[in-house]
Amino acid sequence: MLALGIDPGSAICGYGFVEQFDGKIVAKSFGVITTNPKARMQDRLLKIHTELDALIKNFQPEIMGVEKLFFGKNATTAIPVGQARGVVLLCAAQNNLDVLEITPNEVKQSITGYGGATKEQVIFMVTKILNLPEPPKPDDAADALAISIAAGYEANSLSRRNLFEATK
Repeated sequence: MLALGIDPGSAICGYGFVEQFDGKIVAKSFGVITTNPKARMQDRLLKIHTELDALIKNFQPEIMGVEKLFFGKNATTAIPVGQARGVVLLCAAQNNLDVLEITPNEVKQSITGYGGATKEQVIFMVTKILNLPEPPKPDDAADALAISIAAGYEANSLSRRNLFEATK
């Protein structure tokens, strides 16, 4: 199963494609879509949409994991992130992709076994799980890889549950 993970952002939108097969997990591609902070917001969102759509068409993932919007102390930052997240969800719908929305704590739990793990612990485990020679850079790409791993785990778990239910 090929899973796409997205760490949404209007300045930097992380993406990661991870394939799970025969008990192995392999990073197929990862990186970031960056936009010019001086550009109009609609132009920045269009760039995210255009580049993400091209990535989806190129790799053809089976599932997309997207980080649920988290409101921290800075609600001003949450608005542009929410706009970018909306573009990501639109892109998924246009490409008929199922979306799993995952909280940061669920990602941490899935990757490290502890929902309160630090960013450094998550990056360390992503590097180990994917057998990468070095930690993925920037952090937004590492976060997207973590999301794609967690989404793949969850999708496989749901498939097994559905198969079990069908055999009852």
